[in-house]
Amino acid sequence: MTLLLAGDIGGTKTILRVVEISDSSELKTIFEETYHSGDFPDLVPMVQQFLVKANTPTPQKACFAIAGPVVNNTAKLTNLAWFLDTERLAQELSIPLISLINDFAAVGYGIFGLGKQDLRTLQVGKPKPEAPIGIIGAGTGLGQGFLIKQENHYQVFPSEGGHADFAPRNELEFQLMKYLLDKHDIQRVSVERVVSGQGIVAIYQFLRDRKLATESPEIAQVVRTWEQQAGQAEKSVDPGAAIGKAAVQKSDRLSEQTLQLFIDAYGAEAGNLALKLLPYGGLYIAGGIAPKNLSLIENSNFLLNFSQKGRMRPLLEEIPIHIILNPQVGLIGAALCAARL
Repeated sequence: MTLLLAGDIGGTKTILRVVEISDSSELKTIFEETYHSGDFPDLVPMVQQFLVKANTPTPQKACFAIAGPVVNNTAKLTNLAWFLDTERLAQELSIPLISLINDFAAVGYGIFGLGKQDLRTLQVGKPKPEAPIGIIGAGTGLGQGFLIKQENHYQVFPSEGGHADFAPRNELEFQLMKYLLDKHDIQRVSVERVVSGQGIVAIYQFLRDRKLATESPEIAQVVRTWEQQAGQAEKSVDPGAAIGKAAVQKSDRLSEQTLQLFIDAYGAEAGNLALKLLPYGGLYIAGGIAPKNLSLIENSNFLLNFSQKGRMRPLLEEIPIHIILNPQVGLIGAALCAARL
């Protein structure tokens, strides 16, 4: 048995987990704890405190998934004054092998630690074991990545595809793009501005300001509170979650229209990624938004917008599509990545 340390490090919270991996690559969680990232000046004292509480031998390997880019084994977190370096971490934590990976790359590794209960299949398709695997995930932002088979394992490649241009396909989406250009005084609109948690709020504001539906007092209050807190590091409300919940419950027409437009754009962008990769190994939808709005996605035009690519439609209809239901897929991926060190 080998002890591993896995971490999912975000600007707000960090989850640490000690994992035992068997010779058959089965993972067993030994101890887990969640911390408020801002309570610590650096990752090292957090991990040291965690390992004391875990009361286990020092892990032989560690992998930390970082909410931000990793360059030359170093990472600077976007919302924290932490600068992480694998050599320093290994020395100060007395863990011989340490890796830093992008949090979306961790999702790619985590796919292989999921069971059937962790997935909801939207499209069975015609899987091809040797083909690439695609990942797309709307949450705070829009992550995209892919995996390529190399001998007996997969190599994970994150990307910045979420920052590609938003491609409107009808009059309403063209109006949305113009609205965002004017509202933010910008030269272009990235797809992340539409297909993400911030995108849900932006779509709601667009439909509200165009008076395409009437606001409910409850959702209006949440959105206005969020708007008044613009620029603050931490906000007291989550309008994207409130809008999604109201749409699922069918309690607010404007929220329903918001999620309909959001899901249409999500499906279209997933189809764009699929065209570029042809991921017959599967396209996995990660992020926190899809599981929370599962019923809406399953009963929407997501698949229609995914495959509506002209002559390429028959190709896209053969790609397996799965929604990841397990919110800890990144932590699982960090553990599996640590095992490979």
